[in-house]
Amino acid sequence: MAASCIAAQMYTLRAFTKTPRDIAAACARVRKIGYEAIQLSAFGPCPPAEVARILKDEGLVCCASHISLEEMTGELPRIIDEHKLWDCCHTAMPWLPEIHRTPAGYENLAKLMSAAAKTLAGAGISLSYHHHAFELERFGKTTGLEILLSHADASVLAEFDTYWIQAGGGDAAAWIARYAGRQKLIHLKDMVGGKNNQSLMAEIGEGNLSWAAILAAAKKAGVEWYIVEQDECQRDPFESLKISLENLRAMGLQ
Repeated sequence: MAASCIAAQMYTLRAFTKTPRDIAAACARVRKIGYEAIQLSAFGPCPPAEVARILKDEGLVCCASHISLEEMTGELPRIIDEHKLWDCCHTAMPWLPEIHRTPAGYENLAKLMSAAAKTLAGAGISLSYHHHAFELERFGKTTGLEILLSHADASVLAEFDTYWIQAGGGDAAAWIARYAGRQKLIHLKDMVGGKNNQSLMAEIGEGNLSWAAILAAAKKAGVEWYIVEQDECQRDPFESLKISLENLRAMGLQ
C-alpha cells in the first residue's frame, strides 16, 4: 500500500503512454516526482501482465482505473481478472456518449451500472461514475448526474471532478458533502480565467477553487484517493503534476 493518498491520473500524460516503453518511462518519472499511486487510464496497447510488472518495478500502486461503457456492460470477467492482477480495487466509467444524455438515458445507465457494480463488488471492486460538465445540465429541476445517482443502487459511487463541477455551474464542496459516504475517488484540478474569460484548467492551488472547503468536505465524505488530473496543461504535464502535488502537500494532504 502507498503511504500517500494522492495519486496521478495518467490521462494527464496520455501523450507519453503510447507504448510499453513509454508507459514504463512515464511511470518512472511520476514516481520520481513523488507520487506513490496512479489511476490507470489512456495507456496504449500493453499486456496487463506487463502493466503489472511496470507498476511493481517502479514502486507504484494502481489505486483505480477507468473502463468504458462497453467494457462495463460486456467485458466484466476480463476487467475483474486485470484488476486482480494489478491489485486494484476501484474502477470508474469516465464518459457517456451523447445519445444517452437524456433523462431516460441516465435512468437506463443507472440500471446498467447497478448491475455491474454488484458483479464487481463480488470481486472486491467498487464502481464509480466520473462526470464532466454536461451531466450538470438541467432537466427541469434536476440534473443528469442527480438522475443517475438517485436511480442507481447505492453501491454505484461518484468520482467527482472539482473542475468539471465548477464548469457545470456547481460548487464542488457542496456536491461532495451532499453525497458523503458514496465516494472513494475524487479528481482534483483547478480553474483559472484565460483569454476572453474562457476557463482553463490549472494546477491545484494555482487557480480559483476553494481548496480548504473541498478537501475538508472530501475527508468528511470518506474519500480514499485524491487523484490529480489535468486534461490540458499550459506547461509540461510532468511539471503540472509536480506543482499540484507540492501544493496539495502544502495544504496538509499527504
